[in-house]
Amino acid sequence: MEVNTGSSFLGTEKRRIDLDLFRHLRAFAHPFPKVNPWPVRIIAGPCQHESFADSLEIAEKCKEIVEDVKGTYIFKASFDKANRSYGDAKRGLGIDKTLEDFAKMKNDMQDLRILTDVHEQWQIDMIEKQFPDVIDVYQIPAFLCRQTDLIQAACATGKTVNIKKGQFMAPWDVDGILSKINPGDEVWITERGTTHGYNNLVVDFTGIQYMLDTFDCDIIFDATHSVQRPSSMGRSSGGNREYVPGMCRAAAAVGVRNFFLEVHDDPDNAPSDGPNMVKLENFQRIVDDIMNISEICDQQS
Repeated sequence: MEVNTGSSFLGTEKRRIDLDLFRHLRAFAHPFPKVNPWPVRIIAGPCQHESFADSLEIAEKCKEIVEDVKGTYIFKASFDKANRSYGDAKRGLGIDKTLEDFAKMKNDMQDLRILTDVHEQWQIDMIEKQFPDVIDVYQIPAFLCRQTDLIQAACATGKTVNIKKGQFMAPWDVDGILSKINPGDEVWITERGTTHGYNNLVVDFTGIQYMLDTFDCDIIFDATHSVQRPSSMGRSSGGNREYVPGMCRAAAAVGVRNFFLEVHDDPDNAPSDGPNMVKLENFQRIVDDIMNISEICDQQS
């Protein structure tokens, strides 16, 4: 086994560390966090659904890569980006066309699970009525993470609900979100960075460890939105996708086993979130790093 401690994304040379030597060296360092070994889950897909063909290609490739290393894969894409910086920004294909395409994807791909975000209660009602078997995970966007009625409506479907932790929230404030759900509801909390001044986000890995230790739910790390630069390009958000691999390695090292990544075959020409989306051709390398570090940490727990 090898661990890639460098990053070809940054133009640095790939370095290899012998695993046995690594284990001996760690005796002189701080111990790894205590974590419970479980399969790695990776949620990945484009920011917004652009076409059936594009989403199918991304889902097929990502699913193959993740499942090849015994991970669990969930496809993600949005039917409507309702919180764009400007009113004339591209929002997506809409709920009807997107859900029809999602249904076709499920017919074409065996055991494909799909996550999509909702912004209003009527969207949940419509999906459950017209496409009851298409969406497996409802996502509550970060800006709406305190909307009680929306959270409870999503949980009432009996499906998994992924709630993005707002960029304005402290890790311990997640307790307020979880107070709105009922026993038996499966809710995930996703860390996607914290506002740091204007047009910038930072990731507090001590906060992630706090949430892992404190809350009885899965904690997900959104590596691509964490490197976003909100509204930094004037009429849209910028980002630093070259930092994503390092963020993933750090999250795996502190005990995260659930990851969220936006992936695109040509992010520089994507209609939204291009600067922080991972290129599809680089997805394999990131997954390998996550799996290698997770395995080392789990063996030492």
